[in-house]
Amino acid sequence: MIKRTNFILLVTVFWFLLFTINATAEFPEKAIKYYICFNPGGESDLTARAQQKPLEEILGEDILIKYKIGGGGETCWSKLVQAKSDGYTVAGFNLPHIILQPLFKDKLGYATKDIKVIFIFEFTPNILAVRRDSQFKTLEQFVNYAKENPGIITIGGSGSFSANHLGTLEFNQTADIKTTYIPFTGSGEAVPALLGKHVTGLMTYTTMGVRHSDEMRVLAVAAEERVPAMPDVPTFKELGYDYIEGAYRGLAAPPGTPDDVVQKLAEANLAVNEMPSFKNKLQDMGFQIINMGPEESEEFIEERFEYYKKVLAKLNIKIEKNKVITETNEGIFLQTPSYRRDNYAWE
Repeated sequence: MIKRTNFILLVTVFWFLLFTINATAEFPEKAIKYYICFNPGGESDLTARAQQKPLEEILGEDILIKYKIGGGGETCWSKLVQAKSDGYTVAGFNLPHIILQPLFKDKLGYATKDIKVIFIFEFTPNILAVRRDSQFKTLEQFVNYAKENPGIITIGGSGSFSANHLGTLEFNQTADIKTTYIPFTGSGEAVPALLGKHVTGLMTYTTMGVRHSDEMRVLAVAAEERVPAMPDVPTFKELGYDYIEGAYRGLAAPPGTPDDVVQKLAEANLAVNEMPSFKNKLQDMGFQIINMGPEESEEFIEERFEYYKKVLAKLNIKIEKNKVITETNEGIFLQTPSYRRDNYAWE
């Protein structure tokens, strides 16, 4: 009787494992929802739209682009970590956003470690831009005016506790100036604010400089070298400022998503990045292609955490036990202006 019971148990386990393996091997079997955490028209949206068709070809299922906007990405990532961990709900994520937000904000709906990283696929350097009709023709003119008029210049950017926000604070310190940072819910909202003369300039990304080259004058790019898509724009380093900053973007899943599902999605992202047509398209838009799988991405996030801790220390912002406990730099906490759009429903 005992042997018969053991036999039945073994058969049951065998069929359970076989079913699990087959179910995993068949992923995906239906459409995947790909959430964008910022406004349509921004870098996260542009990247996802460019990825959409190639990913569909590789995975054999529809990729549904959806939006969940608010809090500089916080709303979307807070919902992501609560979503079903089956691989059918993913979202774009940004660095330094998912590192800085948990450091600065209390009662946040997610922690950096909650986000299951699938792949980091691109880097976008910051740029400092003004309108074409601006009185500032050069970075030197911009800096001189800011020194003579502390706090008068307003600089818009995508989100709080973001590459644009941190970058503005970093440049303020490097150039020994004081400006006022105004956060928007994404680059797609910040650019109209600049063109509508609601802010003096933008700390935005290379992609916006390329896309709006007829309307914006880019004073400098925060990269090691000049960006091929905008070869006439000098780097901050060329102009005497030791300032490099920007955003890393990737794809993430809810915590608990099976590793083999994550790996399949990572391989699909790598395959897309290696397509010459895709690579050339993104580089022409101002993106810099990079390839980091799940493990490498996790290691990179840990490295960036240490890097941002050093940056914050230079800004006289103290971190203890992985939380900001003191900050003396003015302008850290600002309210998003009235241009914020209503959030889209999470499905």
